[in-house]
Formats: sequence, C-alpha cells, structure tokens
Amino acid sequence: MPKKSCRKQKVSEVIKDIHKDTSARMTKTTDSFKGALSKIRTGRANTSLLDHITVEHYGSVVPLNQTCNINVEDARTLMLNVWEKDMVQVIESAITSSDLGLNPATSGTIIRIPMPPLTEERRKDLVKLVRQEAEAAKVAVRNIRRDANSMLKDLLKEKEISEDDERDGQEEIQKATDQYISTIDKVTSEKEKDLMEL
Repeated sequence: MPKKSCRKQKVSEVIKDIHKDTSARMTKTTDSFKGALSKIRTGRANTSLLDHITVEHYGSVVPLNQTCNINVEDARTLMLNVWEKDMVQVIESAITSSDLGLNPATSGTIIRIPMPPLTEERRKDLVKLVRQEAEAAKVAVRNIRRDANSMLKDLLKEKEISEDDERDGQEEIQKATDQYISTIDKVTSEKEKDLMEL
C-alpha cells in the first residue's frame, strides 16, 4: 500500500511539473504579446511607448528611462526631463531614429514629444497588425498545449501514468490554454478600442 501511494505522489509531481512548465511558457508568450502591442502607437501619449528605446551612456547601452524621467504631460504629449545636459542630443536622436515616427521638441533639458494624430487608414492598418500579433500569440499558446499533451502521451506510453492521469492532465492544460487565449483576446480588444478612439 505505501508503495502505491508513493507512486501516485510521484505521478502527481510529474504532472504538476508539466503544468508548471506549460503555464510558465504560456505566461511568457502572453507577456511577449503585450510587449509587442505596447510598441504599436495609439494617438494617445503613453510612457511604455519608449520602453524599447536605448541610448549610449558612458560607454554602455542603457534603456532610455535610466537617463531621464518620462511623464505624460497631457493626452497627446510625453515629457522627458533629462538628468544630464550632454544626454539631450543623444536622447533626441535615439527617439527620432526609432521606428515610432516621433518628432521630439527640445527646450533646455526638457524634451517634449507630441503624438501625431493617426489617420483613419493608419488606424485600420494598426488594428490589422494587432490582430496578426494576437493570432501569432494564440498559435504559440496552442503549440505549448500540444507539447504538454504529447509529454503526457509519452508518459502514458511508458506506463508512467494511467489513462485517467493523462485525461486529467489534458483537461488542466486545456483550462490553462483557454485562460491564456481569453487574456490575449481581452488585451487585443482593449488595444483595438484604443486605436479606434479619436
């Protein structure tokens, strides 16, 4: 009897590990998707827009937010308060040469970045782009589910787990998959709403 309960405990540990790994990978995929969306510019000012911009500072490349304070001045303007005067030019040029299409205006150590309004056509293009990103993220989540299910199948084949264990494991993995896909859908529709708001 103790041997059997010991085996059952081992089985549940193995399945738990698969779930943990699956969940961690799905979280990473969802976070990466959110990161990709934060780079898609809406007409509104948002500090996360500059997250991926880096500048050279004393010989090393650092994120922009390590050289200045970044604030939202109003709905359509970001304001950067640069800590060192020598960095103003460097930061301005990094923003201008980024793929965001922004034109900073400098006054002393303050850099203001007005958000250019989006045309109707540009908004629709961006919504398409958001949907492509969402679809890619969902495919990635489903691939992770497939990997986890095939691990369970292998364990069943090697008689490490029972058919009931496999079925329960797959149900748990499906629940996680549904949850992450629903999160992706929610984030997508929020971003689309943001883009279409004038």
